[in-house]
Amino acid sequence: MSKTSRLLIFGLGKAAETRLQEIRNSELIMSRGWRAVRWLKEHGITPQVEFTPQTVNELSESIEKTRQQMAKADSTVYVTSFAPLVMDQITDRLGSMVKDSMVEMVEGENLLGQLTVPFNNNLPLMILDGLILRGRHHPPFSRDHNILILEPGEISSLKDLLSRIYNEADPVYLYSDSAPQDPGWVRSDFSQLEKADERICALFIPAVSSDSSLESFEEIISHLRAPEDGCPWDKKQTHESLRTYLLEETYETLDALDRNDLEALKEELGDLLLQILLHSEIAQEKHEFKMADVLQRINQKIVYRHPHVFKNWVVNGEKDVMQNWESLKVQEREKNGEEQLKGMLDGVPLSFPALAQAQAIQQRAARVGFDWPDIAPVLDKVVEELEEVKTAADETERAKELGDLLFAIVNVIRWYKVDAESALRQTNIKFRNRFKAIEEFARKNGKEMQTMTLDEMDTIWEQAKKDSP
Repeated sequence: MSKTSRLLIFGLGKAAETRLQEIRNSELIMSRGWRAVRWLKEHGITPQVEFTPQTVNELSESIEKTRQQMAKADSTVYVTSFAPLVMDQITDRLGSMVKDSMVEMVEGENLLGQLTVPFNNNLPLMILDGLILRGRHHPPFSRDHNILILEPGEISSLKDLLSRIYNEADPVYLYSDSAPQDPGWVRSDFSQLEKADERICALFIPAVSSDSSLESFEEIISHLRAPEDGCPWDKKQTHESLRTYLLEETYETLDALDRNDLEALKEELGDLLLQILLHSEIAQEKHEFKMADVLQRINQKIVYRHPHVFKNWVVNGEKDVMQNWESLKVQEREKNGEEQLKGMLDGVPLSFPALAQAQAIQQRAARVGFDWPDIAPVLDKVVEELEEVKTAADETERAKELGDLLFAIVNVIRWYKVDAESALRQTNIKFRNRFKAIEEFARKNGKEMQTMTLDEMDTIWEQAKKDSP
């Protein structure tokens, strides 16, 4: 700025009313929000600048334009509906443009003081400028928080964001300025949110849960491991002792996916998360790492490896994405100063089931172009390997060729974009169900399965296929 100007920031309320003359005498008057504009006009003051940004980018553009106007003014006033003032994103930006000694803030009324419904004081309160929610894909809070959103902006877009964590019947309180004679909080729920008047100045959502956040779950896990009042079993666990449970929960989650059982999937994902938090808690106790480190590492990794989403890289389809992924992984290793660079296939665990391991190996090789140009030679390879099985010289040679045949079949599955493990599990389930039908037939008819003919069993098998394809 070309010269030092004085910046007065006012929240609405009695304190501001005592200094109306000072506001009128200011060279540049700016405002934000319906309430602020109306309050100024009620006192015969028309703001030269009304901030109505819908995105953070628009805010930056508005602030840049304002910078030039402020540079020419000896005194600037900014009137906002916000209280506390420090939550206003525009207040923060304007304050950074002048020296601290030249900024004065006059606190405004507290809208929460007018909220007649009690909220759970045992749970945290978060106050946010609605501007920081625009453009987000997930709310930066949980249902365990009491939430006050000031200047929420377009309600329909906000509802889409909030619906990721709230249900249609969850309560919400709206502070509207559409009725000047009786402004205040009105109770509603999320199902009615889109019908709200566009002049919503604030939105309050009381905490609707105390056990739906990652933080609340971390508290439970820490309590389980607490030396004095924790659980004897949980306190005894180590990284090594939990290996079996981590594997079990992973397979139970896969089983729920295979059965398309969403209720079971919801439960199994929770059990899997329990294992992750237990390992993190054990690491925290040993001063190895914290859960925050786990989250930070995966956040940074995902952002870094998706420059086509979070930066301006251009990709031409999935193949480019996967090749970039591998290239960026190599750069990460070099940046981290790893003396022995891992090969691309070193990241495929030897503990993987053989079928999944084969597919993972093929996928990684394909990312750098080590792949057939189309599926025709892939199918030919299966035929070739089958012939080698037939002509194998002995059992040892045949075992090797059967391994090659399986590997070639997995490649066909990969080309058809199917998960080999899942495909085989589904076939296993089908076989079990159809074989069970034969067992039930034998039991109902007082037969021993060993005495049934293949034709008898095949007839029941075919009927089971019709009943459950």
